[in-house]
This record gives sequence, C-alpha cells and structure tokens, in this order.
Amino acid sequence: MTHEVINQAPPRVDLNEYLINPALTEAVKRYDAQWAADHLSEVGSLVGRADFQRDAELANTNPPVFSSHDRWGNRVDAVDFHPAYHRIIGAAVAHGAHTSCWADPRPGAHVARAATFMLFAQVEPGHACPMSMTHAVVPSLRLQPELADVWLPRVYSRAYDPELRDPATKPSAIFGMAMTEKQGGSDVRANTTHAVDAGAGTYRLTGHKWFCSAPQSDAFLVLAQAPGGLSCFLVPRVLPGGTRNVFRIQRLKDKLGNRSNASSEIELDGTVGWLVGEEGRGVRTIIEMVGQTRLDCVLGSAAGMRQAVAEAAWHTRHRSAFGALLIDQPAMTAVIADLQLEAEAATWTALRLAAAYDSDDDESIAFRRLATAVAKYWVCKRGPNHAYEALECLGGNGYTEAFPLARRYREQPVMAIWEGSGNVIALDVLRAMAREPQSVEAVDREITSALGAYAAFDAHVAATRALLARAAADPAAAPALARRVVEALALALQGAVVIREAPTAVADGFVSARIGDDRSLEYGALDPALDLAAIAARA
Repeated sequence: MTHEVINQAPPRVDLNEYLINPALTEAVKRYDAQWAADHLSEVGSLVGRADFQRDAELANTNPPVFSSHDRWGNRVDAVDFHPAYHRIIGAAVAHGAHTSCWADPRPGAHVARAATFMLFAQVEPGHACPMSMTHAVVPSLRLQPELADVWLPRVYSRAYDPELRDPATKPSAIFGMAMTEKQGGSDVRANTTHAVDAGAGTYRLTGHKWFCSAPQSDAFLVLAQAPGGLSCFLVPRVLPGGTRNVFRIQRLKDKLGNRSNASSEIELDGTVGWLVGEEGRGVRTIIEMVGQTRLDCVLGSAAGMRQAVAEAAWHTRHRSAFGALLIDQPAMTAVIADLQLEAEAATWTALRLAAAYDSDDDESIAFRRLATAVAKYWVCKRGPNHAYEALECLGGNGYTEAFPLARRYREQPVMAIWEGSGNVIALDVLRAMAREPQSVEAVDREITSALGAYAAFDAHVAATRALLARAAADPAAAPALARRVVEALALALQGAVVIREAPTAVADGFVSARIGDDRSLEYGALDPALDLAAIAARA
C-alpha cells in the first residue's frame, strides 16, 4: 500500500486544446476566421494527444547534436535531431502553422494561421522558431521577384523534407535568419560581415554571426555590409546544382530555454548570397519581417500563458488539500482566475494584432506598426512571472522536469529577448511616435472605442495620453520615460480589446486587476467581489 497513488492529477492528455480554450475560440470567431474552426479543432485534437506531448518531451530531453565533420574528415556542418522533433515540425508544416496565410489569402487568414501557430507552440515552443522565420521571410522575398519565383512555392508547401540538397530537387523549404553579431547585438548597423559583388546578382559574404537559429534550414536571410551599405542577402545551405555553400557552424548555443531547436554561431567565408531588395537598404528590406516575428513573439508568449494556466487549473481541479479541491478554495480560485485574466488578455490582444495583418488599408498598417511593438514588449515581459506562478500551483511537481511547466518557465524569457529586448522595443515605440504619428492616432482610436464602460479605464486612458504628450514635448528626456509609456499603452490597448470583446466577468476582472486602484503585481490579489469562479472556469 505504500506505493498506491492517490490525490494526484491524472495525465492532462487527449483533450482538444482548441475547443477547451474559450478565449481562442471566441477570438477566432470575432476576427473573421470561423471558417477555419474545423481545421483548428483538428489541430487542437492533435496537439492534445498523449503521443504528441510525449514527442514534445522527447524533442527537449534529446537535444540536437552538432557534427562539424563526418567520419572520414569531410566538413559537413550537420545538426542531427531526435525523430520526435521532425514529427512535430512536420505536423506543424502540414497544418500550415508557417505560411498558410500567405499561400491561401482570404479574410481572417492571418488570424487562422496565428491560432494554428499558437496551438502548436502551446505544447512544443522550440519548433515554433523556424516556423516563425519561414512565415516572416515572405514579405522580404517578395521584394525580389526572381528569388520569390524560386523560393516562395517551396516556402508555401505543406510538405516537410529535412534533407539538405539542391533546392531544385526539393518540394519545400524552411528558412532561418542570421542578423546578430557579437559586437552589435540589436545594433545591426554595427555589423562587420561584408559582401563583395560577384556578378550575376550574387555576392560573396565573409563574417561571423553570433546567433543563427535553426542552422539546419534550407536558406537564410543574412545582413552584411555591401559597397552600398548594409544589405540583405538570401544564403542557401546548398547551391543550385547540389554543391554545399560555405556555412560553417562553430557551435550550438547552450540555452536557458528550449533544447529542441538548435541555435548556433556560424562563420561565412566567401559564402554565396543573392541580394534581396536594394543594396544599402537591408534594414528596410527586413522591416516587414521584423513586424511578423514580433507578432509571433506575442503569439508564442500567449500560447505559453495558455499552457501554464491550463496545466495549473487541471492540477487544482484534481488535487485536494484540507478537505476540498484546491480550485474550490478561495485563495487558489483567485490565483487561477488571475492567471486566466492574463492569458485571456494576451490571447485577445494577439489575435486582434493578427487581424490587423489581414488588411493593408492605411488604418491597419498604422495600427499594427505601433500596437505590435507595444504588445510585444508587455505580453512577452509578463510571460516568465506568469509561468512561475502557474508552476507554483503544482507545488513540487511543477519544479520537476517531468512536468511541462518547468520547461515553459525556462522558455518564456526568450520571447522578450528575440526581435528586441525591453529597451530596444521601448525606444522603437518612441521612434514610431515621432516618425509615424498616424500609428499613435490609430492606436488611440482603438483605445477610444472602449471608453465609457469603466471609470478606472477612462482615467487610465487620460493618464496615458498625458504621458504620451509629456514624452513628445521633451524628446531628449523621453527615453527615460519609454518603459512607462509602453506599459501604459499596453494596458490601455489590452483593456480596450478585453472590454469590447471578452465576457463581462473577464472585463471586470481585467480592469480591476490590471488598471484599477486594486491593481497588484501579485497574482491572486483580486477583489473578492469579482466573479472569480466564472473567470477560473475558463482556464
């Protein structure tokens, strides 16, 4: 009897992760993607299966292995993955988590793709990196029609073929990017990798990249200094005809977070690349790509929040203490409700952003320019502490690698770092305010749409506008205010979306917990007058 297992939650498997996520299903319907409901239900069932979750575990407990040379001494620069990783990424590609919105454009296409991406990233976030990069390169590739004709059909493909070989013989392609250098970080204009014109549209690139994620990809967008200035290049791993391009992997990074996806340092030495966009306009060429990857950081963080609160709620619904289920005890009800408020606000905001990418009218372009940066800053920063609080709900189980929340806790910080850490994003918001005032006007119209329902929200909007005016009036002092500006904008934006779209109990809770006088940085410090049980029931 000493080993009889009682009062432990059963495995959280074989659930439809789409159908049991009310915020996601409601947002999909609200933002014109209900036509994808059957597809998303299929994905939700897939990622909820026990074998898929087991693959997520295997992909992270059996990380990729780098081999610089083969057994005979030939340079191969190979990264080998556990079969579980290939099964996961193959499933994500087959269901369009990478480029379905580009391959099949229609109203709600970006929303449907975002929801698909989130469902896969909820269970295994590592593979989401190459999925996001493959998605994000499309606008940049379109700037170079002759390259787009070759690569976009492969990028749009629902097939997955991890073998590196002549692109002409492959039906599909996965893309990565190599921008960051050790001396520059986010300051890509400090890059020293240089490119020499070799004629016929090709260049020879030489230099070192400090972070190159998914080095096993078929091709990469790379920034290098050309004679005309910083430029963007397409660098394939294998050249037309089957010859290996010079792409030397120096080492894989030993990361805090996911182990399933390889991140590396690489060296280029006379490496062949094709110019994308205009020479000297590299930053401009990748700017749309950056917007897309920042959006995916928001999607990934929101997906992580969903995993965290769902796991915490599952445990507390099946675990008893002191004579009652944990979920029914007021202190725990408040914590689960608060975690759900954060996850719901992130989900609604993420899909509102995705919807803005479904239209290219002036209003949508202006809105997403500022709102994507604002949401990226705030949602991604909220992720790590949210994961920790959810982990704590599981007690000692949460602190072990046998349960997924330890992995999630280590994963969440990367979204706040990738595509611009806090100060970079905050300063970019100031840049948008100064150079693209129409973006501020578009976000303000979004916020204005929710005025009149809550006095606390109205007061927050007034304070936010005053803060914006203060930053605009003194540009030299504005950087010191940047984080306050972005936080205020983010809460106003989230509040507007939640007030307008979410159920009343959620809107009441969000305004009270994040905007009102009772706001607390501690999860679970909610006004007991709120309908906490109704909010927690959505987790």
